[in-house]
Amino acid sequence: MKHRDIVVIAHDIRSTHNIGSILRTCEGLGVSHVYFTGYTPYPKVLSGDDRLPHIAEKLTQQIHKTALDAEILVPWTHMGSIERCLVLLKKHGYVAVGLEQGHGSKQLPKYDPPQNVALLLGREVEGIDPEVLKLCDETLEIPMLGKKESFNVVQAAAMALYKLRFD
Repeated sequence: MKHRDIVVIAHDIRSTHNIGSILRTCEGLGVSHVYFTGYTPYPKVLSGDDRLPHIAEKLTQQIHKTALDAEILVPWTHMGSIERCLVLLKKHGYVAVGLEQGHGSKQLPKYDPPQNVALLLGREVEGIDPEVLKLCDETLEIPMLGKKESFNVVQAAAMALYKLRFD
């Protein structure tokens, strides 16, 4: 197993349960940091949370149901702007990899991961917005063998993170 620094960007994901599961998956697979961008819900910020206190607390409790303390164990940052987040990570040597089906996507099983990876996860139904996908250095897709066209964002993240961590 190669040592690789992996961060995850959860962009415009609506479900607090998906966010909790993503955090738990990230904790289990050694992700060093999670970034919440766009309208993705995030746990309560200890200092300077600009949301109404009861909203921040409600979202934190909902995320905790599936995160089971991973929201405490995994370092995370809320950044409203996906563009700013990607620019910052690229500046620090990360390759931005969007997890999305599309023309030019590389097949996950055949992918040779770089040393520092920023894995971008997108909306549950629509996936990553095409304009945001253009900001990525590479795009990965998971081959589908059944009749469904996509996996749930959490299952897709788990498969991709496992490949990135152990390849």
